[in-house]
Amino acid sequence: MPFRSPPDVASSAVRLPQGQSVLLDPSRRFGGGCIEVLDGVARVYCPCEETEGMTLAFLQTGDQLITDRLCSEGVCVEALTPLCFRADTERQPGDGMDPVNEWTLQLLRIRHLGSAEQRLHALLGLLVRRMGRRCGSWCDLPFRLTHERIGELIGTTRVTTTRLMSRIRQAELIEVPSGEPGLRLAPSLVESAPLASAA
Repeated sequence: MPFRSPPDVASSAVRLPQGQSVLLDPSRRFGGGCIEVLDGVARVYCPCEETEGMTLAFLQTGDQLITDRLCSEGVCVEALTPLCFRADTERQPGDGMDPVNEWTLQLLRIRHLGSAEQRLHALLGLLVRRMGRRCGSWCDLPFRLTHERIGELIGTTRVTTTRLMSRIRQAELIEVPSGEPGLRLAPSLVESAPLASAA
């Protein structure tokens, strides 16, 4: 996936259209040691050749990414929705768990479930609980992931992911609205997801 470097002026807000990525190079000195998402949803992934774009976390408005803890090759931030972030943010004191660590832990737990169907169910539930919202008789997720990306997240192939997603659609537990960027999931699917109580 192609990516670009953010502007040199650390204090400026970086705006990315949906689908575009930037490389956060650890050799650059970001003002406050972290970036903060001002608006939108982002996927954080590893740019290393060996890991082929492995997803580390998802970030949403208000989340911070500590830049001085990145690997030697940095990380990439992909805009899943139109995205705006600042690269000069001071770290906010918290409970010691940053979003990357938290997401990595949750994704690792999902990868250890027994079947691809369970892993997909758990992933969809986690994404909606963390980044979606209840809207009438559906739960809305404001972005879509490709079947290839979902396969990477649950440790299966794109073909298997497509087959499993088709089953969920046939059961009328998920809708992919035409012309809209997101998904709609049935609350029963989200509530019955494996690991739901632990997320």
